[in-house]
Amino acid sequence: MKIYLELAHSKLMKNLSIIYIGSFSLILSLLSFFNIIYSYYFNLYLNIDAYIYTLFLSLLAGCIIFFRKNNEFKITIYQKIITVLIGYLFLPAIISLPYYLSIYNISFLDCYFEAISGFTSTGFSIFNNIKHLDQSLIIWRSSSQWVGGIYFLFSIILLIDIFDTTLKKSFTEFISFNFVETLKQYFKILTIYTLLTLLIFLIFSLINLRVFDSFNLSLSIISSGGFLPVDQIDSLFDNDLKRLFFALTMLISFFSLFLLFNLFFLKFKKPKFFIEDFYLMIFLVILIIIFFVFLNYDRNFVITLTSIVTSISNIGFTFNANNSNLHFIYIILVIIGGSLFSTSSGLRLFKVYNLIKFSLNDLLSHSKPNHIYTNKIIFSDNFVDQSEINKYFLSVIIFLISLTLVCSILTILNIDFETAFKLSILTLMNTVNSAAYGLQDFNFYTLGFYSKVVLIFFMIIGRVELITLLILIKKFLFKN
Repeated sequence: MKIYLELAHSKLMKNLSIIYIGSFSLILSLLSFFNIIYSYYFNLYLNIDAYIYTLFLSLLAGCIIFFRKNNEFKITIYQKIITVLIGYLFLPAIISLPYYLSIYNISFLDCYFEAISGFTSTGFSIFNNIKHLDQSLIIWRSSSQWVGGIYFLFSIILLIDIFDTTLKKSFTEFISFNFVETLKQYFKILTIYTLLTLLIFLIFSLINLRVFDSFNLSLSIISSGGFLPVDQIDSLFDNDLKRLFFALTMLISFFSLFLLFNLFFLKFKKPKFFIEDFYLMIFLVILIIIFFVFLNYDRNFVITLTSIVTSISNIGFTFNANNSNLHFIYIILVIIGGSLFSTSSGLRLFKVYNLIKFSLNDLLSHSKPNHIYTNKIIFSDNFVDQSEINKYFLSVIIFLISLTLVCSILTILNIDFETAFKLSILTLMNTVNSAAYGLQDFNFYTLGFYSKVVLIFFMIIGRVELITLLILIKKFLFKN
């Protein structure tokens, strides 16, 4: 009986991986087909064979889902973690093919680095001169971020039991966690994600950006990515009005996708849930006031606003302004991040707020034992469970451990400490290096083999968090 159950679970794990990863393989095949059509239409034949090979491979991987067998056994959290991790390793391998098969003679490690950077929406690039790239390859770079963004959102739902059970209870007002129903909800989320992409594209088109630039930027912004279709962003947004629209569009990846999910599908029936977004708006307003009253009163409003928004949304796009005294502040904003159900990374304002509130209330309760200080989550009438608070503290500790590890390794690999420290944070927070953080001139192409491998590993860790890996280690190495 035990052997039968193990085999059954093994089959289910296989089915889960096939359904989840195979579906994204099909999405990659569609993107490959789009690149083929684009290349034919604009007579860009140099790399068209690369997209044809990618199309067939992604179709082969994706079509396997039609041969899966159904199974009624419950899927364990370990199987979910393994599935997500396999996706973060396998799908970028497919994405790397057009780079590897292109005319630019790029090593597979560099191709995989670029693919991982795009898929995790980090934005580190080995390409120092984008204008010399084939336009179709630029679109492919941007598309890799778009796919990675939706993969991240789906993974949040799949692994939500690890991160926050309280949040899961709140999400049940909008999404079912029944396996069959979840697939239907995935489609709805994909629809909203696509509509938002089109919205950003239309906004950029209305402010007279080239169609090509508008399309690529929309793919990058919705996914909280960092790939640009040009070498310098200043060349795209040459006046304050354009820059203002640019900053506002980046807020889309800062707020919860469920905010628009609710507007489109549920007609705003559950307004209490969106108090989190209300808190995020207050946080943004406070930041703007602090910056212009105390920190940056003598600088251009729009450029500073862009730096704030791009940091809290973990996108990283900034204009070349002289703000070296604010690098550390922007990095702190990167660490805090945005909404729990957004494509941005970071520790999340929700967690930071509740940790601070819990800590203060705990201190006050000790100083005044006769008083009662409650701890409610910021967007619900429910009290914060102690186990959830422990998870939040654990998230902070794990982030510090991860930061120490990657910073130490990069320092050992002959990167100076300041650069290694900044680079470590941006890697774990999946944020592109830019002028806001003092790393705009960092050259990833010249990095050594081991440095690139380390960054690849921790870019993935930044998306799934180190806790998922620790859970697997506990499962397989410390069974007792």
